[in-house]
Amino acid sequence: MSGRICQVCAAPLADRGRGRTSLYCSAACRQRAYRRRRTTIGQPAAEVLADIERRVRTLALQPPHAFRSDAEALTAAVRKLRRLARDVTQTAVTKTAERPPEADGEADFAALVEPHRKWLHLHCYRMVGSYDDAEDLVQETLLKAWRDRSGFEGRAAPRTWLYRIATNTCIDHLRRTGRRPGRYEPVPGIESGSGEPPDRLPWLQPYPDRLLDELSADDEQPETAAESRETMELVFLAALQHLPPRQRAVLIFRDVLGRPVEEAAKLMDMSVAASNSALQRARQTLRERLPRRRTDWAAGQRSQQERDIVRRYMAAAERADLSMMADLLGADVVVTMPPNPVWFAGRDALLQQLGRVFDPASPGYFGRWRHLPVRANRQPAVAGYVQRPGTSVYRAQLVDVLRIEAGHIVEITTFEAHLVTAFGLPLRLPVERAADGDR
Repeated sequence: MSGRICQVCAAPLADRGRGRTSLYCSAACRQRAYRRRRTTIGQPAAEVLADIERRVRTLALQPPHAFRSDAEALTAAVRKLRRLARDVTQTAVTKTAERPPEADGEADFAALVEPHRKWLHLHCYRMVGSYDDAEDLVQETLLKAWRDRSGFEGRAAPRTWLYRIATNTCIDHLRRTGRRPGRYEPVPGIESGSGEPPDRLPWLQPYPDRLLDELSADDEQPETAAESRETMELVFLAALQHLPPRQRAVLIFRDVLGRPVEEAAKLMDMSVAASNSALQRARQTLRERLPRRRTDWAAGQRSQQERDIVRRYMAAAERADLSMMADLLGADVVVTMPPNPVWFAGRDALLQQLGRVFDPASPGYFGRWRHLPVRANRQPAVAGYVQRPGTSVYRAQLVDVLRIEAGHIVEITTFEAHLVTAFGLPLRLPVERAADGDR
């Protein structure tokens, strides 16, 4: 024994002699540590409870936008309290739990699968289109892999073995949830524009570019096509959601991961002929769903143009300048807000809504805006924070992912505030920090 102990349960750690030093005695402890890192609350329980009480006292039912924002903030505070209670319970259980006899095998298993976790997350995300669901599906995949570890004898590469389990897990999830793209419908009290309602995918979420960059940095032989712009843009992810699960998986293995036809067929338990047939049907559906004029993916000059448009987009919102915003938007710009049912088709409809949100004299006034530039799905994006009237902080409100063509924003997909944490950003900004960002 080495004298070292597990960082979670304090059990002695065996000295493996070589390789990466382990901090945990088992995969289960590694998972508990992972959950703690994601959910640890940096506040005493009393402070969280006081924050909840304050929010309840100040909660106002009008205007509707303010009510929704305040209610979401209250929900987040309650979640904090629940996490604190859960952490206390888990700590008590961990301290009294006995070390399982198969702990050494779990350590070896964790060393085998850990290098592939990020790739599995990306694969699950592309299969289901949801960042949050992908995290759950990775955990389910690893649990199934642990249970089926006796069937892995090194005859296939570990990642291939895990891809197969993850794919079947995602297919089961898709069949269980029965998700099907729909169409947006008119929302009472909101003028969405005269354009055709876009597809509605309430589960769609963005994927931070920082995680894609980590994939290439961590992997000695990265599957570069798997995290390229062409296979990550939201328009491509949305098109994938129209494919039946097995067609979706075959297309990802063949056209995204670049796997040989024989390997793709084996991964899907299909004949080569059936795999090729599914691939052709999937490609035809994508051709019908993707924009006719695709972006020039390799245009190096576009990056600078995008940065300039993002800078002006943030400035227009922060200055409440509708004229500047109008210059940036394409005439047929489409705005969707999954999972929210609100949508806009056309520049005029969007500007009309923004006029109410930006105008301090309007009942729909939201507050002062600040933004931080990020990137998602290899596209420009911004994290938006709003300072509500009478408050002293900017709270996360949204993540806007932009699709830019010919120098104009042609699509804005607005996602929920909690996703800013996936980009490594805080949920709140002090006024001083936000002001510093203007200089």
